[in-house]
Amino acid sequence: MKILNIVGARPTFMKVAPLHHALERAGHESLILHTGQHYDPQMSKVFFDDLGMPKPDVYLGVGSGSHAVQTAEVMRGFEPALLETKPDLVVVVGDVNSTVACSLVAIKLGFPVAHIEAGLRSFDRRMPEEINRLVTDAIADYLFVTEPSGLVNLAHEGVPTERVFMVGNLMIDSLVGHLEQARRLPIRREMGLADGRYAVATLHRPSNVDDPVAFGKLVDLLVGIAAEVPVVFPIHPRSRKQAEAFGLLDRLEASDIRLTGPLGYLEFLNLLDGSGLVVTDSGGIQEETTYLGVPCLTLRENTERPVTVEIGTNRLFGNDTAAAAQAAHDILRGEAKPGRIPDGWDGHAAERIVAILDQLLNRPADRG
Repeated sequence: MKILNIVGARPTFMKVAPLHHALERAGHESLILHTGQHYDPQMSKVFFDDLGMPKPDVYLGVGSGSHAVQTAEVMRGFEPALLETKPDLVVVVGDVNSTVACSLVAIKLGFPVAHIEAGLRSFDRRMPEEINRLVTDAIADYLFVTEPSGLVNLAHEGVPTERVFMVGNLMIDSLVGHLEQARRLPIRREMGLADGRYAVATLHRPSNVDDPVAFGKLVDLLVGIAAEVPVVFPIHPRSRKQAEAFGLLDRLEASDIRLTGPLGYLEFLNLLDGSGLVVTDSGGIQEETTYLGVPCLTLRENTERPVTVEIGTNRLFGNDTAAAAQAAHDILRGEAKPGRIPDGWDGHAAERIVAILDQLLNRPADRG
């Protein structure tokens, strides 16, 4: 089979890498198309290097822009690339703009689409990612699910069960495959961090960093945690820009908060693995901390990954930074919420996906 895997932003690299390697091991032709949604070397190339991925077979270079502009530019660039490569299947992952854009083009041209990480729902249509998830799942031929909520959501939306497959989590495949390599890095020692006695923070969602009041409350939260333990904050370029605009950067730099630029996959995994606490608004980090057993405080009103709250180490706080601060204090005193690893998060999701694709593509897709 010839499989065309779509990547565009950092989270998609971690999910496609193990699938690409599994497809090649099974003797299939696995092509990688990078839309260029994340184009900065620290947001893109370093992840390819860390994950052992080859140079993309196709690079569209769409760059940044509004959601409408970025989605339109991906569609414009993807159409001729798709017609030239003529794959047996287009694989899209996650919920970024590249995912929905490439799915629309492929389906309209008659190419089957598999969506990996299907069925996740925040039930908040103010989130652009939620719209991307809904549209992609509505038109994809094959839907691969990471957790039980995905099966329930797709059933409620009327997706035929013969198109839906519970396979586990490709993000965890990457984590399992690279954890020992990450642990050998010296970054914690170089930063003077003691295992379990520091926190990691990531904040990038517009609802958190585009509003000066909301961002200010989050800075207060991080400064408070930094009074107890060092906080490593790999600040997204856009978040740094907003912090400067709102006059918040000086407050961050005046405390024991280690501001860094975006980190490579292995460096960041090393920091997550050794941390005692994570504060985030990211989706994928909720999954990684659950696997690693690290307490996670998520500054969002909802999560599309409810299994991380139901059985994992994740807790939701919305905009209640006072409650999050108390939880952080309790965790650092040893009162963390217990958690366990969800079923199928075992490092073998890619192998299960390839086995299913081997069966599916021997018969025509049924869009019913």
